[in-house]
Amino acid sequence: MIKKAVLAPVLLLLGVYLFLNPGGSTGVGTIFATFWPTLFVIPLGLFFHWLHFSLMNSKHKGLLIPGGILLGAGVVSQIATLFDLWAVMWPGYILAVALGLFEFYWLGSRNKWLLIPINILTVIGFLFFAVFSLDSVLHHVVFVQPLVALAVLLGGAWLLVDRKPKTK
Repeated sequence: MIKKAVLAPVLLLLGVYLFLNPGGSTGVGTIFATFWPTLFVIPLGLFFHWLHFSLMNSKHKGLLIPGGILLGAGVVSQIATLFDLWAVMWPGYILAVALGLFEFYWLGSRNKWLLIPINILTVIGFLFFAVFSLDSVLHHVVFVQPLVALAVLLGGAWLLVDRKPKTK
């Protein structure tokens, strides 16, 4: 059972990688360089969750914080590694901390004061995601600068032309 649960996702991920990378190098070093989050970080996060839910009988709620952080950071790292999106995905590490704290809040004592750092980290993470994603999209599209220039010119012309006479 455990062998299937561990081996199946690894084989699926490796198969998808080999399918999407035809003719590329597939040495052991390349596989480790590509899947290090799936091999090391995500299982460690799952291990903390397993400790909390199975071994400790949900007594030690503090295990959820590093478990959530490592699980979130592992997923962010794996996506960034697979698609070479490090410049866009780095706010996911801020959200990983928010995830760990939220798990502690949700499954723990529900201390309402934990919602303050959770919300601050979540808003900052999504704000940075939005800004850097938009920046990345705008840098890959060549014709955006003339469109922005045209919009600025039209906006300035509209402000000059749209003068209504002042009535007294």
